[in-house]
Amino acid sequence: MSTHPPVELLESPKGLADCPGFKVSGVGADIRETGDKGRLDVALIVADAPCPAAGVFTLNDLCAAPVLLCKTILEKSADRIAGIVINSGNANAATGEQGMLDAKQMSTLAQLQTGIGSPFLVCSTGRIGRKLPMVRIDAGISDAAQKLASDEASSQQAADAILTSDTRNKCATAQFEIDGKKVTVAGIAKGAGMIEPNMATMLAFLVTDMEADASTLKTVLKGACDQSFNCISVDGDMSTNDSVLLMANGASGVSLNADSESPAHAAFAAAVLEVCSQLAEKIVGDGEKVTKLVELKVEGCPDAAAAEKIARAVGNSLLVKTSWYGNDPNWGRLADAAGYARVGLKVELLDIAYNDCPALIKGVPQDDRIDTWKAIVSEPRFTITINLNLGTGQYRLLSADLSEAYVDFNKSE
Repeated sequence: MSTHPPVELLESPKGLADCPGFKVSGVGADIRETGDKGRLDVALIVADAPCPAAGVFTLNDLCAAPVLLCKTILEKSADRIAGIVINSGNANAATGEQGMLDAKQMSTLAQLQTGIGSPFLVCSTGRIGRKLPMVRIDAGISDAAQKLASDEASSQQAADAILTSDTRNKCATAQFEIDGKKVTVAGIAKGAGMIEPNMATMLAFLVTDMEADASTLKTVLKGACDQSFNCISVDGDMSTNDSVLLMANGASGVSLNADSESPAHAAFAAAVLEVCSQLAEKIVGDGEKVTKLVELKVEGCPDAAAAEKIARAVGNSLLVKTSWYGNDPNWGRLADAAGYARVGLKVELLDIAYNDCPALIKGVPQDDRIDTWKAIVSEPRFTITINLNLGTGQYRLLSADLSEAYVDFNKSE
């Protein structure tokens, strides 16, 4: 097993401004057509020079036009991507041939307005089934191109511009040193509702000053997403637009090769995972009308697939999620959901614990601890461990509670 230099997460990340070699901006173009031009909804991320990039995308059969376009661009030009253009307020999904033409036009407009000939990746998020207001998009991209900068204010504006139902922006940065040279991985994300892999209703944009080819970036990014964004759930709905993109400009002078055992490779993979994990946790913590963030640890399963099946059954159970909201440590609902996952659970072997306090030991309830369970479940964050004691398979899922406010918030759009 390879060793690598320590990876440090910044306590107060500035967003993409933490990473040298990129300029960003966020502007308001009233994409939602509500008359509110003060709400930021168009963002640009531009590398100082075209560079390699990689992406991981939703598995929904109904992929939005920007997702399809990104895949095509990365297949042809992954080693010379100029940047990313993003809009919120409209998903450009289920919009037919016109939707694809509009996505392509966004990429072309970004090239024209920045004066860069290499392709721009495109991402959209918002309401499904409505055509993009291209006159507003055009004006927004033009404005964003004029305001590109590498300062913290511009970075925060870009992080704000990609939001939809989020209540706050989400930033994370990790750094490490190799041979006296500092390497940075910085990321921003959006996501609050329709959160369920693969992936979630989310967009995430990572940049790094590591030097790496597109193929290696893809491998590292896919591994990080599998352990972070694909291990979260708020409401069990998978979106049409989910995208995680990573650009690497090489400004640090540290080169990454395909040797996954090298210290540089291992440290970079760890840094990307740390940033993705931080962003994933912030997404769940900002879930629509969420009051509890719950870490589910499923252990002792016949294999990892069985553990994941149980975690998703429990984490997406409406009965379980509403009990969390009600501060009710109803372990019976946990056991029921684990049972209908149908992986061979044996109740006489089953252990369940809230944090470190047992609720069930080998199928025997520990009712004398109920006051402790209630106190734990009343906290805004806690851990539930479910151990089948049937093997070594394990899985971790971040989930959330479900409130009546969520229903009220989502009953119309």
